[in-house]
Amino acid sequence: MSRIPQSFIDDLVTRADIVDVVGSRVPLKKKGKEYTACCPFHHEKSPSFFVSPEKQFYHCFGCGAHGTVLSFLMAHDRLDFVEAIETLAGQMGMEVPREGGNTPSENPHAPLLAILEECSKYYQGELKRTPKAIDYLKQRGVSGEVAALFGLGYAPAGYDTLERVLNANDGTRDQLKRAGMLSEGEQGRLYDRFRERIMFPIRDRRGRVIAFGGRVLNDDKPKYLNSPETPLFHKGAGLYGLYEARKALGRPERLLVVEGYMDVVMLAQHGVREAVATLGTAVTREQVDLMYRNTAQVIYCFDGDEAGRRAAWRALESTLPQLRDGLDARFMFLPDGEDPDSLVRQEGAEAFRKRIQADAVSFDHFLLSELEQQTEHDGSPAARAKLKSLAQPLIQLMPESTLKDLVFDALAKQIGTRVSRLQNTPRNAEPAERRRIPPPSSSSNTRHSAIRKAILYLLYHPELAGEHELDPAWAHSTTPGFALLSELVNTLRAQPMPLGILLERYRDSPHLKTLDALACLPAPQDSEDELVRQNMWHDMLNHLAAAYTRDRLRELTSKSFDQLQKDERQELLRLSAIKATS
Repeated sequence: MSRIPQSFIDDLVTRADIVDVVGSRVPLKKKGKEYTACCPFHHEKSPSFFVSPEKQFYHCFGCGAHGTVLSFLMAHDRLDFVEAIETLAGQMGMEVPREGGNTPSENPHAPLLAILEECSKYYQGELKRTPKAIDYLKQRGVSGEVAALFGLGYAPAGYDTLERVLNANDGTRDQLKRAGMLSEGEQGRLYDRFRERIMFPIRDRRGRVIAFGGRVLNDDKPKYLNSPETPLFHKGAGLYGLYEARKALGRPERLLVVEGYMDVVMLAQHGVREAVATLGTAVTREQVDLMYRNTAQVIYCFDGDEAGRRAAWRALESTLPQLRDGLDARFMFLPDGEDPDSLVRQEGAEAFRKRIQADAVSFDHFLLSELEQQTEHDGSPAARAKLKSLAQPLIQLMPESTLKDLVFDALAKQIGTRVSRLQNTPRNAEPAERRRIPPPSSSSNTRHSAIRKAILYLLYHPELAGEHELDPAWAHSTTPGFALLSELVNTLRAQPMPLGILLERYRDSPHLKTLDALACLPAPQDSEDELVRQNMWHDMLNHLAAAYTRDRLRELTSKSFDQLQKDERQELLRLSAIKATS
């Protein structure tokens, strides 16, 4: 299996700035030499999440989350290690090489991705050759530029078009079927799933085509047809247009969730680039999680009829468990007979944005107003008690946060009771795994361990590695810490590097846990002054050398001279001479 060279990973992490990467996903504020924010990995009211540009490292003193730029991408964007490298490399404009050839990583789904890309290119070419499809898009107001931006295409009539165009053999047919491009009839005959439809490629976060949506040119049913569930495509896990929105806006300030693919395209046509659409399903928790990994505010835009309000309510139920401080959800309902496509064509982008500003209501307003419809509307104690019983379990779905407290405040105000009577559990109780973890105390064993203190100095000041020669025997020592210190000195002498890069170098090492723990400690006291730092470094190493000599001599002299191996005898003589001159 091909591997990504360590030298490339080192270069990638060296070029990246963790402040830029984290700052594109979390609002950071400068505080001294570091940047701080409320932690994206747990609820907190006061910032305890710190990012160090000097160390290229992040650490939350609240929940203990910490790591490098790649670790952050893995945790925040929920990527595996290779995906994090590919994501960061893409942002840096770098191509990821592989040892044994600059080829894509071995992906079991690579054949399906390749066949879908071929289908997409074919459909795009067919669009250019089909006047009625071009006329349809022109009548809808879609320009050639926007059609190309979204990769729109056209699937012509015919039941075996893809097989003919791709010169399909049995293997190709199997791939087309697994990719959802061919359906199987009652008698086992395969045929094109998409025929005479405008084709909308559905892309993953890296821009790869993983499925299609197809829309008819007339009023035939179904109006929209999606790819079936495949190894690549899960309807409840993705969003149409998210890749294009991220490509245009980076991390958008908000995402506007609409119901149709054409709505997304037409909004983009008029400059509203933050629109996305679900993939023919009700809004799922997976989609909500995906949205909040890319923005802080989600605005749901639904029809104002009964079906639209039911869809909005399902979206609210999926959204509440994700809402925490710093995140927001709003709901906007369209006039009868209108959709985002028709409105933006009638009003233009500026008026449409003003409509969003005026009409989108907060999620708590929507929650309480919808539930109030299920009460008597007479302000009676019974009606208010019923509203409480309906709203309370839904609000409890929210994670513990100030935002949740404020929603309870709104409910208490509406029903005329004290907030303290609304919750059955203490309002500020947090799950055990999320309770604040205090910074390590200065009296802890870790801080007072001489060898760990030396390693800590080295992590903060890698240039010290060239200041002192170590006994080569330390590399083979069984005393905890000596071999690691020796290895770090040799590594950093050859190539000084910030902490974040060093940790990536040790990602698969048994020493990573030790380095991780030390990386979370503050800088050693009195280490800012260069001369003081160098003197302390030399003193520490001399102290460790004396301790190593003493312990090793005790170990060697515990055996009779005849029991010692040749190299042990030589070491005994060498250490005895060192002790005699010290």
